[in-house]
Amino acid sequence: MQVGQGGTTNILILYVALAALFYLFIFRPQQAQQRRRREMLGKLKKGDRIVTMGGLHATLLDVEGDTLSLELAPNVRVKADRSAVSYVRNRKREESGPVASTPPAS
Repeated sequence: MQVGQGGTTNILILYVALAALFYLFIFRPQQAQQRRRREMLGKLKKGDRIVTMGGLHATLLDVEGDTLSLELAPNVRVKADRSAVSYVRNRKREESGPVASTPPAS
């Protein structure tokens, strides 16, 4: 009969529980965040207002593979890598549909 067998089983259960907690609280959320970023970068299109990793606000003029043409100000254009985009501020207004207007009061 072995005396230390119960202690080894308890430590093994503890390690399995810790591994499960690491997966649930660290790896899984990180994978979801990476997936959302890949989707956001894949959906970039002309007219999007973006913010770069460096904090520059720009309008997306053209998308060619991994290279983006950005307009920082009127007649100030630069090229940037797709991975330099931090987030999309908003889409151009034409895509959101026509703005509903109320008829004038008579």
